[in-house]
Amino acid sequence: MNGLWTILLLIVSNVLMTLAWYGHLKLQQIGVSTHWPLIAVILFSWCIAFFEYCVMIPANRIGFIGNGGPFTLMQLKIIQEVLSLTVFCIIANMLFQGQQLHWNHLAAAVCLILAVYFVFME
Repeated sequence: MNGLWTILLLIVSNVLMTLAWYGHLKLQQIGVSTHWPLIAVILFSWCIAFFEYCVMIPANRIGFIGNGGPFTLMQLKIIQEVLSLTVFCIIANMLFQGQQLHWNHLAAAVCLILAVYFVFME
């Protein structure tokens, strides 16, 4: 059960972080933050990132084998990276319609799947 909670929290965390890192670009694109000074954009992103940390830290604590979870530190990191890129691709395609996936993105996804395989291999 800890593994499932870890993955769900990591998904939420990655959605929030993707919005913190790239959401301001969409706000600028639609004219909301066009005239914001850079410090305002940074503070806006930090406000979102605060909530990301409020989800990421518990996810790692719950999932870590040293706290009774099912994952090693290396496994947690690989899971987080795969989820991060998956969430990014979904959000980028939803928010920025002009961004397309190409064959090299698929090749990178295969490499990530292989990374997951190797890190979970005994």
